[in-house]
Amino acid sequence: MNIDKINDIVSSTPNLSTALGMEFISTPEDDTCMARMRVDERNRQPFGFLSGGASLALAENVAGVGSCSLCPGCACVGIEVSGSHVKAVAEGDTVTAYARLLHCGSTLHVWNVDIRDSSGELISNVRVTNYVISQRKS
Repeated sequence: MNIDKINDIVSSTPNLSTALGMEFISTPEDDTCMARMRVDERNRQPFGFLSGGASLALAENVAGVGSCSLCPGCACVGIEVSGSHVKAVAEGDTVTAYARLLHCGSTLHVWNVDIRDSSGELISNVRVTNYVISQRKS
C-alpha cells in the first residue's frame, strides 16, 4: 500500500503521530501498511518501558493511515481499539507495527496490527475498527 500522500499530510503538522515519533512506511501489498517508532522519552512509562497507551496509539494511527490511503478524500477515524500487550520493550529499542486489513467496507474498516520489537518478538496485538466519513461537497 502506497501511503506517501497520507504520510505527507500527517508529517506536515503537529499531531499525536509526530509527537510520539511515528514513521509510516509503504508496503508492496495493497492490504497492509507499516509504522516504526523508537522507544524514547516521548512514549515510555516512568519505568523506562514502552507505554501500552503509546502502543495502542501506534496501532490506531497506522490503521488510520491505511484506511485514509484506501479512501482518498475521506476522513477515517478509529471507533474501536482493543489490544493485548504480551512483552515489554525497553527505552532505546524500536518497534514496528505491521497492519493488515481484515475487512474493507464502504463505512467500516477492520485492521489487525502486530507490533514487534527490533528482534522480531511480538509486543502487542491490536484490533482497530475505523469509521470512514465521506467528505461533503459544498
